[in-house]
Order: sequence, then C-alpha cells, then structure tokens
Amino acid sequence: MRPELTSFPPGGIAVVVGASGGIGAALVDALTECSSFAAIIGLSRATLDLRDETTIAASAAHLAALGTPRLIIAATGVLHAGRLQPEKSWQHLDPALLAETFAINAIGPALLMKHYLPLLPVEGKAVFATLSARVGSIGDNRLGGWYGYRASKAALNQFVRTAAIELHRRHRQAICVALHPGTVETRLSSKFGKSGLDVQTPAVSADRLLRVIDGLRAVDNGNFFDHHGVSIPW
Repeated sequence: MRPELTSFPPGGIAVVVGASGGIGAALVDALTECSSFAAIIGLSRATLDLRDETTIAASAAHLAALGTPRLIIAATGVLHAGRLQPEKSWQHLDPALLAETFAINAIGPALLMKHYLPLLPVEGKAVFATLSARVGSIGDNRLGGWYGYRASKAALNQFVRTAAIELHRRHRQAICVALHPGTVETRLSSKFGKSGLDVQTPAVSADRLLRVIDGLRAVDNGNFFDHHGVSIPW
C-alpha cells in the first residue's frame, strides 16, 4: 500500500523537480495517488534548467501563483553523461567536467533552495527534500574514487545543512533534508550496479522515500537519511 503522507496538513501542493527522471517520475505517480495534496506539480528540464537561475526563479513564481507548496522534492543529479564519467583516480580529474558536476549536483539544488524555501508555509509541516547519495558522506568514504560525484554531493549536503539552519529561524515547523534513495534501476546508476546490492525499481524507491518524508518531524530538519529512514554520517 502506498503512503498517504498523513503527517501533512491537507491541501497545499506537492512539487517534484526532475519529474522526467526515473525516480522523479515514480514520485509524481505515487503522489498522484495520494489524497494529502490539492495538486501535484512535476517540473522537468523542459520547465527549468539547474544551470540557469532565471528559469529557477521563473518556476518559483509560477508555483507561488498556483498555491502553497507543502512538499518539494528535488530529484535531480548527474553521475555520467558523455565525457563526464566517475573518476577512478586523481589522474582523471578535469576542471571543466568537475564544474559541470558541481553545477548540476550542488549549485543547482542550492539555487532551488534559494527560490523555493521562501515559498514554504509558516505554519504546519512542510518539507524540502533533495536527493543526495551515500557516497557523498565523508565519514562513510572507505573506497575512494568517484571524486566529482562524491565531492558535489558532499557540497549539496552542506548546502542542505546550512539552509536548514536559516529555514528554522523563519519557519519553525519546516524541514529541509537530504535523502539517499539507494540503488535504483535508472539511467543514472544502470552502468554501475553491482551484484549483491539492494537494487530497487523506481516505484519501490519512491514509496520508500515518501514513507521517510511522512515520518519526518521538525527535529529532523537539516539531516541526511537513507531510504529506510536511517541517519547517514556526514
């Protein structure tokens, strides 16, 4: 049975950024079956470009005109694309590719926080959740490699933590968190799956993530959780 997200006040809108991706599309589908929100809005690259702040600002203005966002999920990120591949050694570090990775995995989501967090209601539970990755944990890094992806997700985690502190000063019941979705059957991870991992379908991942979100409380603001709701070290 899919989660109903009963911890949220009724009404308001739910927003998924990255709705054309595997996890993003599954989140939109799952939320559409949920009765907790007045509307579900899916935003994709056709709507905004994480590398162009003007499109992010325009999308925020559009959302504000539609209603009050209670739940915003940023289901975005890049691991590989063309020449951009996870580095196995420092010898493979390329400044242009690192800049592209940071632009999409860290700076883009930070700009979403800049323009979207002010839209959250002052009263009642509201959540901004962005998809991070366990490999972005500095404390959990035991294998090395994947320099750009690890570092960009670590930067994203710091943006989340810092924005959450500011958010708490303005909206005491609002929550800003980073979530690790696990290994999911998507274009992002398909080339790098390993046997023995708990590989999920996008639908299963979406359901797990929404259950974690439903269980979040104000004291969880600024933290990093996996898809089972277990805290991940920074």
